[in-house]
Amino acid sequence: QLQLVESGGGLVQTGGSLRLSCLASRSTLFFDDIGWFRQAPGKEREGVSCISSSGGSTDYADSVKGRFTVSRDTAKNMVYLQMDSLKPEDTGVYYCAAGRILQALCNLEISSYNSWGQGTQVTVSS
Repeated sequence: QLQLVESGGGLVQTGGSLRLSCLASRSTLFFDDIGWFRQAPGKEREGVSCISSSGGSTDYADSVKGRFTVSRDTAKNMVYLQMDSLKPEDTGVYYCAAGRILQALCNLEISSYNSWGQGTQVTVSS
């Protein structure tokens, strides 16, 4: 059973930065696409970013394009989400998820991912 553990969340002021990390319990990242999702209080979970198993494809929600960067270090079983120029609307619980989309491109569909971490809280103060 693949386990994912997120870390790096916290409280930051508007305009600040955080780097989230997602550690996989086994050497699966060579085969898995990884997605980052977030859920704000009272809202549905939404896709934020993804990176394909090869690392050759990434995608971002329009709301974070130009501010967030996803990367992976397969040798360390790690995926990162660098978040810059944070805004209060970025506040929420951030989850990483793994799935085998089996296509060249990753996507931000929740249904494409079947292993999820417990989440890490990100709070951006105004």
